[in-house]
Amino acid sequence: MNERERARRPGGRSARVAAEVHQAVTDLINERGYGNFTVGDVAARAGVADSSIYRRWGNLATLLTDVALTRLNAQSPMPDTGSLAGDLRTYAAQVAREITGPDGLALLRLAVALSSQGHQGQQAGDDLLAERTRQLQSMLDRAVERGEHAPDALSVVDHILAPMYVRVLLGIGPLTPEYVDGLVDRLLVTSTR
Repeated sequence: MNERERARRPGGRSARVAAEVHQAVTDLINERGYGNFTVGDVAARAGVADSSIYRRWGNLATLLTDVALTRLNAQSPMPDTGSLAGDLRTYAAQVAREITGPDGLALLRLAVALSSQGHQGQQAGDDLLAERTRQLQSMLDRAVERGEHAPDALSVVDHILAPMYVRVLLGIGPLTPEYVDGLVDRLLVTSTR
Protein backbone atom coordinates (compact mmCIF):
# COMPACT_ATOMS: atom_id res chain seq x y z
CA MET A 1 0.00 0.00 0.00
CA ASN A 2 1.54 3.32 -1.00
CA GLU A 3 1.43 6.54 1.10
CA ARG A 4 -1.50 8.04 -0.86
CA GLU A 5 -3.65 4.91 -0.33
CA ARG A 6 -2.72 4.91 3.36
CA ALA A 7 -3.76 8.56 3.71
CA ARG A 8 -7.20 7.84 2.21
CA ARG A 9 -7.91 4.83 4.35
CA PRO A 10 -10.60 5.66 6.91
CA GLY A 11 -9.64 5.00 10.48
CA GLY A 12 -6.09 3.95 11.06
CA ARG A 13 -3.45 6.04 12.78
CA SER A 14 -4.92 9.41 11.78
CA ALA A 15 -8.30 8.58 13.30
CA ARG A 16 -6.63 7.23 16.45
CA VAL A 17 -4.54 10.38 16.84
CA ALA A 18 -7.60 12.61 16.34
CA ALA A 19 -9.55 10.60 18.93
CA GLU A 20 -6.65 10.81 21.42
CA VAL A 21 -6.27 14.56 20.86
CA HIS A 22 -10.02 15.10 21.24
CA GLN A 23 -10.06 13.09 24.48
CA ALA A 24 -7.04 15.03 25.76
CA VAL A 25 -8.89 18.32 25.14
CA THR A 26 -11.99 17.03 26.93
CA ASP A 27 -9.94 15.79 29.88
CA LEU A 28 -8.07 19.09 30.17
CA ILE A 29 -11.31 21.08 30.11
CA ASN A 30 -12.67 18.83 32.86
CA GLU A 31 -9.53 19.26 34.96
CA ARG A 32 -8.44 22.84 34.30
CA GLY A 33 -11.28 24.62 32.58
CA TYR A 34 -11.35 26.48 29.28
CA GLY A 35 -8.37 28.74 28.58
CA ASN A 36 -6.10 27.08 31.10
CA PHE A 37 -4.09 24.84 28.80
CA THR A 38 -2.03 25.09 25.63
CA VAL A 39 -1.48 23.09 22.47
CA GLY A 40 1.62 21.73 24.23
CA ASP A 41 -0.50 20.46 27.11
CA VAL A 42 -2.90 18.77 24.68
CA ALA A 43 -0.02 17.22 22.75
CA ALA A 44 1.62 15.90 25.91
CA ARG A 45 -1.64 14.43 27.17
CA ALA A 46 -2.39 12.81 23.79
CA GLY A 47 1.16 11.56 23.32
CA VAL A 48 1.72 13.39 20.02
CA ALA A 49 4.01 16.16 18.85
CA ASP A 50 2.83 19.79 18.98
CA SER A 51 3.59 19.99 15.27
CA SER A 52 1.03 17.25 14.57
CA ILE A 53 -1.68 19.35 16.18
CA TYR A 54 -0.60 22.55 14.42
CA ARG A 55 -0.38 20.75 11.08
CA ARG A 56 -3.88 19.27 11.37
CA TRP A 57 -5.77 22.04 13.21
CA GLY A 58 -3.61 25.16 12.85
CA ASN A 59 -4.29 26.56 16.33
CA LEU A 60 -5.98 25.78 19.63
CA ALA A 61 -9.24 27.59 18.79
CA THR A 62 -9.71 25.54 15.63
CA LEU A 63 -8.94 22.33 17.55
CA LEU A 64 -11.46 23.24 20.25
CA THR A 65 -14.11 24.00 17.64
CA ASP A 66 -13.41 20.66 15.95
CA VAL A 67 -13.75 18.82 19.26
CA ALA A 68 -17.09 20.48 19.99
CA LEU A 69 -18.48 19.92 16.47
CA THR A 70 -17.24 16.32 16.29
CA ARG A 71 -18.75 15.44 19.65
CA LEU A 72 -21.99 17.17 18.70
CA ASN A 73 -22.20 15.20 15.45
CA ALA A 74 -21.37 11.92 17.16
CA GLN A 75 -23.96 12.43 19.87
CA SER A 76 -27.70 12.53 19.79
CA PRO A 77 -28.54 10.72 16.57
CA MET A 78 -31.91 11.90 15.34
CA PRO A 79 -34.49 9.30 16.34
CA ASP A 80 -37.23 8.14 14.01
CA THR A 81 -39.96 6.63 16.17
CA GLY A 82 -42.80 7.38 13.77
CA SER A 83 -44.18 10.39 15.65
CA LEU A 84 -42.91 13.84 16.55
CA ALA A 85 -43.73 13.34 20.22
CA GLY A 86 -41.80 10.06 20.28
CA ASP A 87 -38.88 11.55 18.39
CA LEU A 88 -38.66 14.58 20.70
CA ARG A 89 -38.92 12.47 23.87
CA THR A 90 -36.25 10.05 22.66
CA TYR A 91 -33.98 12.86 21.49
CA ALA A 92 -34.39 14.87 24.72
CA ALA A 93 -33.64 11.78 26.82
CA GLN A 94 -30.48 11.11 24.75
CA VAL A 95 -29.28 14.70 25.20
CA ALA A 96 -29.99 14.56 28.95
CA ARG A 97 -27.88 11.38 29.25
CA GLU A 98 -25.04 12.89 27.24
CA ILE A 99 -24.80 16.20 29.06
CA THR A 100 -24.93 14.53 32.46
CA GLY A 101 -22.39 11.88 31.38
CA PRO A 102 -18.66 11.93 32.10
CA ASP A 103 -17.70 14.50 29.44
CA GLY A 104 -21.02 16.32 29.15
CA LEU A 105 -20.27 19.28 31.40
CA ALA A 106 -16.85 19.79 29.82
CA LEU A 107 -18.36 19.90 26.33
CA LEU A 108 -21.07 22.35 27.42
CA ARG A 109 -18.44 24.57 29.02
CA LEU A 110 -16.38 24.36 25.85
CA ALA A 111 -19.33 25.42 23.69
CA VAL A 112 -20.11 28.37 25.98
CA ALA A 113 -16.48 29.44 26.20
CA LEU A 114 -15.91 29.22 22.46
CA SER A 115 -18.89 31.41 21.68
CA SER A 116 -17.50 34.22 23.83
CA GLN A 117 -13.97 34.31 22.37
CA GLY A 118 -13.93 37.05 19.74
CA HIS A 119 -14.74 36.64 16.07
CA GLN A 120 -13.32 33.13 15.73
CA GLY A 121 -15.12 32.05 18.89
CA GLN A 122 -18.37 33.58 17.70
CA GLN A 123 -17.98 31.69 14.42
CA ALA A 124 -17.45 28.48 16.40
CA GLY A 125 -20.63 29.16 18.38
CA ASP A 126 -22.52 29.89 15.18
CA ASP A 127 -21.19 26.66 13.64
CA LEU A 128 -22.31 24.65 16.67
CA LEU A 129 -25.80 26.15 16.58
CA ALA A 130 -26.04 25.69 12.80
CA GLU A 131 -25.08 22.01 13.07
CA ARG A 132 -27.51 21.35 15.92
CA THR A 133 -30.25 23.18 13.98
CA ARG A 134 -29.51 21.13 10.84
CA GLN A 135 -29.80 17.92 12.83
CA LEU A 136 -33.05 18.97 14.46
CA GLN A 137 -34.50 20.15 11.17
CA SER A 138 -34.13 16.68 9.68
CA MET A 139 -36.30 15.28 12.48
CA LEU A 140 -38.84 18.10 12.17
CA ASP A 141 -39.02 17.75 8.38
CA ARG A 142 -39.89 14.05 8.78
CA ALA A 143 -42.73 15.02 11.12
CA VAL A 144 -44.11 17.49 8.57
CA GLU A 145 -43.88 14.84 5.84
CA ARG A 146 -46.02 12.57 8.06
CA GLY A 147 -48.59 15.38 8.28
CA GLU A 148 -47.75 16.47 11.83
CA HIS A 149 -47.49 20.08 12.93
CA ALA A 150 -43.88 20.66 13.96
CA PRO A 151 -42.22 23.59 15.72
CA ASP A 152 -39.16 25.23 14.20
CA ALA A 153 -35.71 24.03 15.22
CA LEU A 154 -34.96 27.13 17.29
CA SER A 155 -38.09 26.44 19.37
CA VAL A 156 -36.68 22.99 20.19
CA VAL A 157 -33.43 24.65 21.24
CA ASP A 158 -35.27 27.26 23.34
CA HIS A 159 -37.79 24.93 24.99
CA ILE A 160 -35.90 21.66 25.38
CA LEU A 161 -32.14 22.00 24.99
CA ALA A 162 -31.52 25.39 26.62
CA PRO A 163 -33.26 24.58 29.92
CA MET A 164 -31.34 21.32 30.21
CA TYR A 165 -28.03 22.99 29.35
CA VAL A 166 -28.61 25.74 31.92
CA ARG A 167 -29.50 23.24 34.64
CA VAL A 168 -26.34 21.24 33.99
CA LEU A 169 -24.08 24.30 33.70
CA LEU A 170 -25.41 25.81 36.94
CA GLY A 171 -25.73 22.51 38.79
CA ILE A 172 -29.48 22.95 39.35
CA GLY A 173 -31.13 19.65 40.15
CA PRO A 174 -31.06 16.43 38.17
CA LEU A 175 -32.48 16.00 34.69
CA THR A 176 -35.10 13.45 35.67
CA PRO A 177 -37.15 11.70 32.99
CA GLU A 178 -40.21 13.56 34.31
CA TYR A 179 -38.49 16.93 33.94
CA VAL A 180 -37.28 16.14 30.41
CA ASP A 181 -40.69 14.83 29.32
CA GLY A 182 -42.26 17.98 30.78
CA LEU A 183 -40.07 20.13 28.55
CA VAL A 184 -41.24 18.16 25.51
CA ASP A 185 -44.89 18.36 26.61
CA ARG A 186 -44.71 22.16 26.99
CA LEU A 187 -43.15 22.55 23.55
CA LEU A 188 -45.77 20.34 21.93
CA VAL A 189 -48.61 22.28 23.58
CA THR A 190 -47.04 25.62 22.62
CA SER A 191 -46.37 24.59 19.01
CA THR A 192 -49.94 23.45 18.35
CA ARG A 193 -51.48 26.81 19.32
